[in-house]
Amino acid sequence: MPRRTGPQQPRETLTRQRVLRAAVELADTGGLETLSMRKLGEAVGVEAMSLYNHVANKEDLLDGMVDLVFAEVELPTPDDGWRQAMRQRALSMRHVLSRHRWAIGMMESRSTPGPATLRHHDAVLGCLRQGGLSLALTAHAVSVLDSYVYGFALQEKTLPFDTPAETAEVAESIMSGFGDGEYPYLTEIATAHVLRPGYAHGDEFEFGLELILDGLARAAG
Repeated sequence: MPRRTGPQQPRETLTRQRVLRAAVELADTGGLETLSMRKLGEAVGVEAMSLYNHVANKEDLLDGMVDLVFAEVELPTPDDGWRQAMRQRALSMRHVLSRHRWAIGMMESRSTPGPATLRHHDAVLGCLRQGGLSLALTAHAVSVLDSYVYGFALQEKTLPFDTPAETAEVAESIMSGFGDGEYPYLTEIATAHVLRPGYAHGDEFEFGLELILDGLARAAG
């Protein structure tokens, strides 16, 4: 007697968006260096060659992945003024990059940017221009803000600690090798600042961001 089986679940249609989302998840887990077409095919349940119906090549895949990350960043609007818009955009970008650390060095690297990437940059420029910044100052503002956000995100990615407890452990380990009176200013900042209860390196981000925004506001007059 033939064995009866229940109804099979319909197979999810393979689309470009599904391929890109799976690629982002793989990169989030293991970094870009672990991403291959073979592993990506396994993740979506197809042979690697089937992926080329949805992405032209590895560069096209990376373009799409970066575009997905840009789509997660909150789009700035000029409604609350350029300063608040740039502040919120920087906070959102840092938060998104903390989820997709592989993307930190990739965000501005694509020569064929996708629609979310272009929409993001146009919104940033629009906020600054509608806020009264000159074209030259707008270019300066984008450069310094992006350099700060990406640079801070890269530093956070590479620091040998994440939590306050780990920060204290690393600082104390380093200082244990100091001789008496050796490196007095490193000792001072560690003991009087870094090792104080409640210190978190990430809190430095908003302080630096406000300094930049203050400077841009002065330059804008």
